[in-house]
Amino acid sequence: MESYQMHKKDDLCRREKKKEGAAMYREHTKTIKIGNQVIGGGHPVLIQSMTNTKTEDVAATVAQILTLEKAGCQIIRCAVPTMEAARALGEIKKQIHIPLVADIHFDYKMAIAAIENGADKIRINPGNIGAKERVQAVVDKAKEYKIRINPGNIGSRERIQAVVDVAKERQIPIRVGVNSGSLEKELVEKYHGVTAEGLVESALDKVKIIEDMGYDQLVISIKSSDVLMCAKAHELIAQKTDYPLHVGITEAGTLFSGNIKSAVGLGIILYQGIGDTIRVSLTGDPSEEVKSAKRILKTLGLRNGGIEVVSCPTCGRTQIDLIGLANKVEDMVQDIPLDIKVAVMGCVVNGPGEAKEADIGIAGGKGVGLLIKKGEIIKKVPEDQLLETLRDELLHWNA
Repeated sequence: MESYQMHKKDDLCRREKKKEGAAMYREHTKTIKIGNQVIGGGHPVLIQSMTNTKTEDVAATVAQILTLEKAGCQIIRCAVPTMEAARALGEIKKQIHIPLVADIHFDYKMAIAAIENGADKIRINPGNIGAKERVQAVVDKAKEYKIRINPGNIGSRERIQAVVDVAKERQIPIRVGVNSGSLEKELVEKYHGVTAEGLVESALDKVKIIEDMGYDQLVISIKSSDVLMCAKAHELIAQKTDYPLHVGITEAGTLFSGNIKSAVGLGIILYQGIGDTIRVSLTGDPSEEVKSAKRILKTLGLRNGGIEVVSCPTCGRTQIDLIGLANKVEDMVQDIPLDIKVAVMGCVVNGPGEAKEADIGIAGGKGVGLLIKKGEIIKKVPEDQLLETLRDELLHWNA
C-alpha cells in the first residue's frame, strides 16, 4: 500500500512521535468506547473471551460469564444463532458486569434483536447478512455500538458506503478484520503466498476505502495461526497506522499447544508496544483463555494485581511432593487479591537463598517445611501444615 496516507493532522503528529521514540505505539492509538470499557490511547490492554454455552440457556451462560469475570475477563462475546438467543441477552445483561458482544453471522433480524436486548457491541459480517437495506437496518439500530466488519466480505463499494454513511452519522466505530485464511487471491499471487506484507496491505486497503469515504473511527484486527507471520504483520502495520489493534493468534490450538503459540506470539507483539485488546484463542475452557491472557500481560508488566507463583524444578534433593505442592499453591492464590510474588521451593538447603527475590515463600524437606520472607526463615512447621501456614500469611498480609 505505497499510496496509503493518513488524512488527519493529529495522526501525522502521532506518527512523528512514534518515529522519535517518544512513547510506545499503544500510547498513541485512538480511543474507542465499548460499554463501560475504553480501549486505545494508552488505556490498559483489555482481555476478551467468548462463552461456549448455549446462549439460550440464560442460567448456564450467566454462570460461565460470572466465572470468567472472576478470572479477569473484561469483554465477553456470546454466539447468537437464534432469535431465542438474541432475546436471552436482555436477561444475561441484567446479571453480569462487563460489556457483552453479540456474535451474529447471517440473520440481520437477530442483530437488531440483540441490540434491542442490550448488547454493548455487535460482531457482524455484512456480506452474510445480505442486502444493503438489511445492513442499514442493523446499523440504524446499532447507534452507539461498535460493529466488526470485513469490507471484503460486504461486496461492492456501494454496500461499504451504505454501512459507512450510517456509521458516520451515528459515530459507530467499525472494526476492520483480516486473517490469513481469507487473504485476497491477487495479494496471494503478488507476494507468492500468504505473507505478513499481504495481510497488512489488505487491511490498509480496506481502511483507506473507508477513510476515503470520510470516516476514521476504526479498529483493526489482522490475525494468522502462523506466529512469526502474525508478529511481523503487526510490526509492519504499527508503523503505518495508529488505529487500535485487537491482537491474537487465531486458531492457536489446544490448551497445551495453544498456550505456547499464544504466549510466544502475543509476547513478541505486546513487548513492542503493539496491541490494545487481546484474546488467547484456545480449544478448551474459556476460563483458561483468561488465565493465560492475564499471565501474559503480567509477565510483560502490562497488568498489575494477582499473585505470581514461582517454583523450582525438581531434582535429586527434593524430598516432598513439590509438583503437587506448587499446583496447590497456584490454585489457592487465585482468589487472593495481592500483587506479590510467592516462591515454592523443594529443598530446605537452597530454598531460602533461591526464594529471596520473592515476597514470601515456602520450602519443604523431609517431614518439615520452612516459611520464608525475602530470603529469611520466619518459622519452621510440619510438612502437612505448610500449605495452610502459607495461606494464613497471605490472608493476613496487610494486617
